[in-house]
Amino acid sequence: MIFKNLTKSKKFDVIIVGGGIAGLTNAIHLSKFNQTVLLIEKNSYPKHKVCGEYVSNEVIPYLNFLGIDPIKEGAKKISKVEISTIKGNLITGELPMGGFGMSRFFLDNLLLEKATSNGVKVLKDSVTSISYKKGIFLVMTKNSRSYESKITIGAFGKRSELDQKMKRNFIQNKSPYLAVKIHVKGDFPDNMIGLHNFKGGYCGVSKVENNSINLCYITNYKSFKKFKNISNFQKKVVYQNKHLKKIFEESTPVFEKPLTISQISFETKSPIKNHIIMCGDTAGMIHPLCGNGMGMAIISAQLASNLVLQFLNGEIKTREYLEKKYIKCWNDEFKKRLITGHFISRLFRNKTISQFAYRILKMIPSLLTVMIKFTHGKKIRIV
Repeated sequence: MIFKNLTKSKKFDVIIVGGGIAGLTNAIHLSKFNQTVLLIEKNSYPKHKVCGEYVSNEVIPYLNFLGIDPIKEGAKKISKVEISTIKGNLITGELPMGGFGMSRFFLDNLLLEKATSNGVKVLKDSVTSISYKKGIFLVMTKNSRSYESKITIGAFGKRSELDQKMKRNFIQNKSPYLAVKIHVKGDFPDNMIGLHNFKGGYCGVSKVENNSINLCYITNYKSFKKFKNISNFQKKVVYQNKHLKKIFEESTPVFEKPLTISQISFETKSPIKNHIIMCGDTAGMIHPLCGNGMGMAIISAQLASNLVLQFLNGEIKTREYLEKKYIKCWNDEFKKRLITGHFISRLFRNKTISQFAYRILKMIPSLLTVMIKFTHGKKIRIV
C-alpha cells in the first residue's frame, strides 16, 4: 500500500529516505510519539529482497514496544545453528539468544501497515537530492516534488545513487561481492539456521513464515565470472559443499528465477553525512556470515529515533551534539560486531584456516557460542 496523493503539507518533522527495515522502524517509532513523518520509497510493497531473513531475538522487546509481534505473525523460531567448512565438516550449536525467520516480503509489508496506521505519509518516488541550510533539509524527488524537514534520516540501503552524489568514501571503491537469493520448498528444520561455506563464499539457509526455505549466498565476482550463469556456478562451486548440494537438489524453487544484487560493500561508512542520520545498511554492513544485518537495522533505528525525539523536544540542544551522540552510540553498539564479523568471515573463507578452526571448535564447542555472542548484542532495553 502506497499513499500516492499526500496531504498538501510539504513540511515534516522528519523525512526518511528509504522504506526498508531501518526506514520503516524509524517511521513507526517517531510517529508513535506524534512526530509528522514522510517516508519516501522508490519501490512498491510488498517486494522480495536479497537478504538472509534471519533476525536475532535481541530486537523482540523493541518490536513489541512498537506494536509488532513477529512470532504471532508466523515467524519461525530459530534456536540452533549449523556451520560447515568448505570441505563440508559440520559444527552444530545453540544460538545463545535465539532468533526468528521472516521474509522481507512479509516483514517489510507488516512494518508498512503499522507505519501507515500510525499516520506516516508514504510516497512512492526516488529522491534525487538532499540539501541542508540553516537547520532545514530540502529533499527533492524524481517527480519534481520538494519537501522540508527538521531531520532527515538516510535508510536507502547498501548502495545508492545518493551515496555517489554525496561522494561517500566507500562508494569510490568497487566491491567484489555479489549475492543470490531464492526461496524453495523442501526439508529443513524450522528451528535451525545453516551457514555453509564454499570456495569463494557462503550460503545461509533458514525457514521463513510460510514454510519456504530461504537460500541466500554471497560470493566474490572473481569466482562467479568463470561460469556462464547462476545454475552452472551452483553446480560447479556451491555443490562442492555436500550439505548445500543436498539442500539444492532435494528442494523445489518457489521463485521463477533467483534474485541477485552486486557491488555489496563491507567497507567502513560514516553514520552521519551532510547532517543526514544514516541507519541500517546505509550506515554500515556486517558480513552476512554473522547473520544479523536485519537486527542491526532495527537497533540502529531505535538509536536514531530516541536521539531525534530528544532533539525535537529540546532535550538535546544542538544538532552538533545530536550528531556526535549518534556516532558514539552507533560505534558503541556496532563497531565490535563489525570487526568480529569481518574476522569470522576471513576465518571460514580460507580453506586451511577454516579446517584448523573446525578442529578447535570440535574440541571446544563453547567457543562457537562465544563467537556468536560477539556478533550479537543483548536484548534491547525499553526506557
